[in-house]
Amino acid sequence: MKHNPFKTHTIISISLLLVCLCFDFSLFAKNKLTTDADKDFNNHKYEIAIEKYKKALSKLKNDPEEKNRINFQLSECYRLTNNYRLAVNQYKRLVRVKYQEKKPIILLYYAESLKLNNNHAEAKEKFQEYLSVKPKSKRALNGMIACDSITSWLLKPTKHQIQTLAKINSRESDFAPTYGNRAYNTIIFTSTRKEAIGKNKDEWTGQKFSDLFVSRIDQQGKWSKPALLDNEDAELDNNNMINTPSNEGTPFLNKSFNRIYFTRCPNDHNNSGCKIYTSKRIGKTWSRPQLLVLENDTSYVYGHPTLSSDERTIYFVSDRPGGKGGKDIWVAERKSKNGKFGRPRNLGSEINTEGDEVFPFLRNDSLLYFSSNGHISLGGLDIFVTRKNGFGNWEVPENLKYPMNSYRDDFGIVFHKELEEGFFSSNRKGSKDDDIYFFKILPVEFTLQGQIINRETDYVMEGVKVKLHGSDGSTIQTLTNKAGKYIFNPSQLKKNLDYELKVSFKGHFNATDKISTYGFEESHIFEKNFKLQEIPKEPIVLPDILYDLGKWDLKPQYQDSLQGLIRTLEQNENIVIELASHTDSRDTDEYNNILSQKRAKSVVDYLILRGINPKRLVPKGYGEQQPRKLKRRFKGENYNFKAGSELNEAFISSLKNETEKEAAHQLNRRTEFSVLKTDFSPYTPETGGLKKYKPKKRTIPYTIEKDGSQSAKCILNEEVFTFIYKEDVDAEIPLRAALILLNEGIINESDFLNKEDLKDGSIRNGAEFYINTLKIANKTVRNLSIKVNNRLKDKLILGESTLIMFGLFNFDPENKIIIFK
Repeated sequence: MKHNPFKTHTIISISLLLVCLCFDFSLFAKNKLTTDADKDFNNHKYEIAIEKYKKALSKLKNDPEEKNRINFQLSECYRLTNNYRLAVNQYKRLVRVKYQEKKPIILLYYAESLKLNNNHAEAKEKFQEYLSVKPKSKRALNGMIACDSITSWLLKPTKHQIQTLAKINSRESDFAPTYGNRAYNTIIFTSTRKEAIGKNKDEWTGQKFSDLFVSRIDQQGKWSKPALLDNEDAELDNNNMINTPSNEGTPFLNKSFNRIYFTRCPNDHNNSGCKIYTSKRIGKTWSRPQLLVLENDTSYVYGHPTLSSDERTIYFVSDRPGGKGGKDIWVAERKSKNGKFGRPRNLGSEINTEGDEVFPFLRNDSLLYFSSNGHISLGGLDIFVTRKNGFGNWEVPENLKYPMNSYRDDFGIVFHKELEEGFFSSNRKGSKDDDIYFFKILPVEFTLQGQIINRETDYVMEGVKVKLHGSDGSTIQTLTNKAGKYIFNPSQLKKNLDYELKVSFKGHFNATDKISTYGFEESHIFEKNFKLQEIPKEPIVLPDILYDLGKWDLKPQYQDSLQGLIRTLEQNENIVIELASHTDSRDTDEYNNILSQKRAKSVVDYLILRGINPKRLVPKGYGEQQPRKLKRRFKGENYNFKAGSELNEAFISSLKNETEKEAAHQLNRRTEFSVLKTDFSPYTPETGGLKKYKPKKRTIPYTIEKDGSQSAKCILNEEVFTFIYKEDVDAEIPLRAALILLNEGIINESDFLNKEDLKDGSIRNGAEFYINTLKIANKTVRNLSIKVNNRLKDKLILGESTLIMFGLFNFDPENKIIIFK
């Protein structure tokens, strides 16, 4: 591959580069061949220098020092012309004769060439050897880190989709594209193709001097044949304003696309030649370019311009004094877009390294893209991005990784103003030379789909309404098809949102679920299937709720039995239920009726406390009036009741022993609910209109722990604790915290379920005790059972079953709060 004069490791912008290594060649020039070769090397004519060095070596005898010097020059020629395979061979010869003891830099270049040849293990060894000599070399340290990172980058590519512009790229060098108009269907780029206007060839590259070309894409997606930017109509008598026999390249257009900034370098390789020029668009042509003065001293080399949207800040590349090593990115400012720029300042060591940082592109005034071979990179030049923080400083650059970066040079990136797409340049495998590539970041898309069937029959259900509520306030809905299937496509689901899914069908209980599109780095298909339950005509028995003899207070440990009912009521806001309580037959009818009514009322009171509208709840105590009819077989250790049995007094009296009779009485003591209506309106009349009944929302802030879990504050028996939320855990407390509560008299022996758990001044792991109060989000729950866990350090663990006692809740990741209803 020909050496590209715009590339960072050889020049600053188009044809000029100050080679880092300087030699006193007069001491070494033994004959005309080596003298001429050294002269060509200094003038960056590496291809010519290679042939002369080879001839010089063939004639050299009895001078090992000069032989090593020439081999070093050859290795540099190969490296600087991107021929890393031959460069590795040359460096290997030099290391074999220990020439690195004289020139340690050989180890760094050898390591980098090995890395570019995918020999990462040996490259890492050479980086380490160089660090033993130059321990402060960040370039070597980054190279060693890169060797460890490359494999993981290749195994996990980013979402960039890349495509070469075959219709635009020539056999010569094509690079540094930029958008050319408001429609973003035109690009202007640098090229050394045969159509460039200069007649002579650059001895440095063997190609013509570069010019700026333009190409447009039509509605069919076809690119036009590239034409000279200032002579698109190929008018022979046109007075070219921008392109000259010199090198022109690295264009940048302002946001109005009526002014271009570019780099121009003369073709005589004079080190004071590269400068930035600007020109205005005049119809189909351009004004005569004017030199952009950056400071009074014009001897410095400048190139690769990119400007802020107001054109008052310019970022550019230079190897002027005061840099960090190679070519650096600098910045200068002016008071108006037509004013003079002030003194340039270096972007600093966060951005610039001892290597080269080139081809900057400023996106939306807050993102700076650039190429570097000094940061941790995959190949030679890699593309990086840095973000400006709230203090106006640039943050640590991030590598765009594979496939945007390759084992070779990747540079000259430009983005569409609004879309996640654009162009960049690369000489990666498959390129003819430096080629232009189009890239597009594949969007992270989401699909939600599923099937809905009847729970009782397993038949698919057509016409079921599926509604999706987004945390951004959006609502969309669809119906299931004949196969009972539904789908929400990527255009309907957005990134970084929480969604609540509600499924409803007449005569059936609603079903709900949640999905979240937060944290996904790849597209994802959510699958949510439902089995809808028909609303039964007969009562539904709830899980066991036990009361003390003759009591009706709802114990905290049995509040869990109502969580399923609470979810049903929250999911089905249009139903009204009867909450029925039943006793056994072992007391008077009057007593049992009163007791069961109080028990039903205590359950209703708890449901109201949990935010259920009281108008949807009808408490009813039936006493012993409705013996239970078993719908299924109940079998225990000492009893076996068949399905269809009615547990009336006659049935119970016929049982053989007291154990069976007690089991039958226990089954009669039950709480159940039945649906009375399905047309309740969740709106109540208010002055001035209708207002939805909603319990007041309460919130508490939470933080994210190192392991990704959420933590928040609570008050336990008047002591402030931090708790960690873990969905599947009930409630656990660290041993140390439990001992503090015990020693300070906040809890005592009577609070423990098993007094044997207290021994020798400590508490057995797994012990359970009741706490008087737990307060979260201004709500207090009393008599909560909590378990001791001696593996916990200093924080409580509370799960869904505990938090739900304080109300229906959800996490708001944007505001970092837990919301309770």
